[in-house]
Amino acid sequence: MGPVRQVGPFDPGSGRGGPQDGWVTRAGLVKYLKANLEPWLFGVSAALLGAGLAARVARATGAADGLWIAATVIGLVFSVTSTARALLRRQPSVDVIALLALGGALVVGEPFAGAMIAVMLASGALLEARAGARARRELSLLVARAPQTARLRQLDSIREIPVAQVALGDRLMVGSGEIVPVDGRLLGPAVLDESALTGEPLPVERQSGDDVRSGVVNAGPGFDLVTTATAAESTYAGVVRLVEAAQASSAPFVRTADRFALYFVPLTLALAGGAWLASGDAVRAVAVLVVATPCPLLLAAPIAIMSGLSRAAGVGVVIKGGGALEKLAAGQVMLFDKTGTLTQGRPEVADVLTRSDLEADELLRLAASLDQVSPHVLAGAIVSAAARRRLPLSAPDDVSEVHGYGLQGRVDGHRIRIGKAAWILGDDTPDWARRAQRRAEIDSALAVFVAVDDQAAGAVLLEDPIRPDAPRMLRALREAGISRVVLLTGDRRDVAEMVGRIVGVDEVLSDCDPAQKLAAIGRESVAARTIMVGDGINDAPALAAAGAGVALAARGSTASSEAADVVLTVDRIDAIAAAILIARRSKGIALQAVLTGMGLSLVAMAMAAAGLLVPAVGAVLQEGIDVLAIVIALRAVLPARGQRAPLSGAEVATAATLRAQHEAVLPVVELVCTVADGLSDDNADLAPVRALLHRLEAELLPHERADEQELVPLVARALGGSDSTAGLSRTHAEIEHQINRLHRLVTGTEATDAAGGDVVELRRLLYGLYAILRLHNAQEDEGAITLVSTHAGPS
Repeated sequence: MGPVRQVGPFDPGSGRGGPQDGWVTRAGLVKYLKANLEPWLFGVSAALLGAGLAARVARATGAADGLWIAATVIGLVFSVTSTARALLRRQPSVDVIALLALGGALVVGEPFAGAMIAVMLASGALLEARAGARARRELSLLVARAPQTARLRQLDSIREIPVAQVALGDRLMVGSGEIVPVDGRLLGPAVLDESALTGEPLPVERQSGDDVRSGVVNAGPGFDLVTTATAAESTYAGVVRLVEAAQASSAPFVRTADRFALYFVPLTLALAGGAWLASGDAVRAVAVLVVATPCPLLLAAPIAIMSGLSRAAGVGVVIKGGGALEKLAAGQVMLFDKTGTLTQGRPEVADVLTRSDLEADELLRLAASLDQVSPHVLAGAIVSAAARRRLPLSAPDDVSEVHGYGLQGRVDGHRIRIGKAAWILGDDTPDWARRAQRRAEIDSALAVFVAVDDQAAGAVLLEDPIRPDAPRMLRALREAGISRVVLLTGDRRDVAEMVGRIVGVDEVLSDCDPAQKLAAIGRESVAARTIMVGDGINDAPALAAAGAGVALAARGSTASSEAADVVLTVDRIDAIAAAILIARRSKGIALQAVLTGMGLSLVAMAMAAAGLLVPAVGAVLQEGIDVLAIVIALRAVLPARGQRAPLSGAEVATAATLRAQHEAVLPVVELVCTVADGLSDDNADLAPVRALLHRLEAELLPHERADEQELVPLVARALGGSDSTAGLSRTHAEIEHQINRLHRLVTGTEATDAAGGDVVELRRLLYGLYAILRLHNAQEDEGAITLVSTHAGPS
C-alpha cells in the first residue's frame, strides 16, 4: 500500500497536527488510530445505537437490529481485549461481566441491550483515558538540558566537539551562562550556580583546583577546566539514571472499579447462574448480567476524578490523572526540599548597611544603577530591591568587569565599584564593615560591598528568605491529615535546621545529594504513603520515587515538573494543602457514587433474577442508575460545603495597596537597627534618632493604622473570625506604644547630644522596636498578605 492522502490535519506521531505536505504512511495512520482509540470507539458505538433507534422509529426492524448487533460486536471486541489485558496483568477486573452481558445479549436476541452496554463501555473507557492520561516524558527535558557539545581548547584555538567525544584530561572552555558538560577540575576561579544539583540558591565561588560537576551553570566569566570524567560517567548523567530507575519502580494506578471485582464478579455470576437454573430461562441470566454491568464503576469514578482534577486546576494545581490524584489523597508523610520550596529559591536583599554619612537608599540606588547592565543573579536581586523601593535609577557609564572581583563604572559622576570585600575594603575594615561581615556569617547571607569614589561606602546583604506562606501551609497540611513532615536538603545543617524550626517540620535531613534523598524516601515509604515536594533537577529522582511527587513549576525546573505527579503552576505553596483536600474529597465522592450506583444495581439484579426485568428494560433502568451515579460524581467539581467566599475585587485592590505600602516602609524598619548601631556612649549625636523618629511617625505609623483599620478585617473575613487576627492587632498596638515611648524619651532630652543612661535606654528601646517590627512583618506576610491573595476572587 502506498502513501495515504491525509484528509484532516493530524500528526501521525502525536495525533495533534501533521506535516505540511499532507501525506502519511500506513504506520503513521495506525499509530494515530491507536492514540485515538477511545474517542473513535465511543463515536462509532454511539452512532450505531442512535442510528438503530432511528431505524426502529422508521419501522425498519431488521436494519435496527443489524446496527445494534454491530455496536454490540464492537463492544464485545473491546471487552475481550480489556479482559485479556487484565488477565495478563493478573489483575481482577469487572470487565468480565460486561463481556458476558454482551455475549449473552447476542445469544438470546437482545441487540438493543447489547448496544446500550457497548456505548456505556465506550464512554467509560473514554472518560477513564482522559482522567488518567499522563505524559510519560520525565526524562526528555532532563536529556534536552544536557549539553550536546563541548568547547575543546587546543593550543591557541577552540574547537566545538560532541560531548560524547570528550576524553579524560581534555581541556574545556565553559563560557558565561553555559552548563558545564562533564565533571572536571578548575584551572582558574569560577562563580557557579549549583542549584540544579544541590538546591543551594546563591552562587558559589570556586577556586583553581576545585572539582566542578556537570549540570551546574557558569554564573560568572568564562573559565577552563580539565575533565575528570566522560559524559556518561559524569554527575548529570547519574541524575538522569536515578530518575529512570525511580520511575521504573513506581507502581501503576489500579482503578477504583477493579477493587470491587474480587467480590462483585463472583456474586453476579452466582446470581445469574442461580436465576437460570431456577427458572430454566437464559434470558433471566442475561437480564441479571445487563443490570449488573458496572457502568457506575466505569463512569462515576472517572467523572469524580476528572471533576477533582478540574477543581484542583482552578487553584493552580495540575494533577496528572486519576492515579496521581489517588496517590496524593493517600499521602501521610510529606517530604520537602528547602530551596525554592520552603524558601524563595532566589537571592533577595535583606539589608543595606552603610557608613554614617550615606543613606542606605542612596547606596542601593547607586549600586542598582551600575548593576542594571550586569547579567549576574545577584545584580538582578539588587536591581529588584531598588525597584521595590521605587528608587530612580541612572544609566551607568564606562562599565567594566574586573575578573574575579566585581563590577565598576560611573553613575551620576561618581565612580562606583561593587564586589568582594577584599577589593572594596583593602587592608582597612571599618566597624560598619565588620558588623556587615559578622551579620552575614550569622544569617547565612552573602555580603556584596560597594565603594563610592574609591571609598568603601556600604554593603548589601542578600539571603534566600523563607516563603511567608510556608508555616501556615504546614499547619494546613496537618489539618488535612498529614501526620509527619520531613525537610530534605543539600544545604548546610545549621541553615536547614533554622528553616525547619521556623516552618515547623518534624525532622531535618541536611547535606543530602539526590541519591541520599532517594534513600530517605525509601525509608519513609516503608511506614506510610509519601509525598515529595521539590522544584530543582536534583529533586527529580525523589519526585519520581515518592508515592506522589509535587513540583513547583512557577520558577522551578521543567525537568522536575515532568518527573512529578502534581505540578503547582502558581508560586504559592499553600496550594498544596488545598490540592490534598480536593484529592481526598474527590476520592470520597467517587466512592459514594460507586456505592450508590452499585447498591441500586444490586436491587435491579435481584429484580431481574426474579423475572421482573427483561434485558431491554434492564438496560434502560441501568441508564437511569448511571445518570444518578454521574450526578453524585459531579459534586466533586463544586466547592466544599462551608468553604469561605472569595474576597471582592475592591477588597483585593485594598490589600494590594496596603502591600505596596508595606514594601515602602521596609527601609524605615532597617533604619531602626542602623541608628541603634551608630549610637555611642560618649556624646551620642541624637540627630539621626530625631530623623528616624520623624520617619516612624510620618511613614510607619500611618501604615500600621491603615493595616489595623482595613487589612485586619479582610483577614478576619478570610479566616472566618476575629480571634485569628488578635495577634496581628496586638503587635500593631505594641508598635505604636514603643514609638510613643521613643518620642517621649527623645523630646525629654533637651540637649543635642546625650550620654550615659539616655544612650543605653535609646539603644535598648530601638533594638526592642526593631525586633517587634521584624516579627510583625513576618506575621503580616504569613497571615495577612499571602492569605488575602489566596482568597481573591474575580474582580
